[in-house]
Amino acid sequence: MADRQRADARRNYERILAVAEQEVAAHGGGASLEQIARVAGVGSATVRRHFPNRHALLEAVSAQRIEALCDRARELDGAGDSRDSLLAWLDELVAYCVTARGLATALAYEGDPVDGNSCASVVAQAAEPLLRRAVRDGTVAGNVTAVELVTLIVGIVMVTEHHQDPAASAGRLFALAVAGISPAR
Repeated sequence: MADRQRADARRNYERILAVAEQEVAAHGGGASLEQIARVAGVGSATVRRHFPNRHALLEAVSAQRIEALCDRARELDGAGDSRDSLLAWLDELVAYCVTARGLATALAYEGDPVDGNSCASVVAQAAEPLLRRAVRDGTVAGNVTAVELVTLIVGIVMVTEHHQDPAASAGRLFALAVAGISPAR
């Protein structure tokens, strides 16, 4: 009996996650948990048993995307100019967050930025070697943290998500953040 219950729970989890991926792709981070439950053919309590809150659901939906970002950071680590590698990865994070609806919401910190969000922590950890190398080479200020960089990207993406061209707006704001608001003297 317990094996059957576990198998049913696994099937429910997989069905909920598949529906959630579709709903998040269509409606972003604000996808309705009740709608997900309806389409998955389960009750709201079942969704909440597997995903106690919206953030947990978004983390699960975003897991593959985040792993791809981490893989890309590892590819860029040690390759070419350290500043260019870091900025290329951050630019890809911006682009990825713009196209992967719900990812910026999954990366948004709530509470303690170190322990409060496993998705964001994983992304920040992936950025850390790129950032350390750029700091060591003197191409990025030594007081910048990976958490701050991820927070900056999340803010940019969330602020621009309803613009007419979110990708262009987010790219422009990221370029502005990198360049600063004052030209070099």
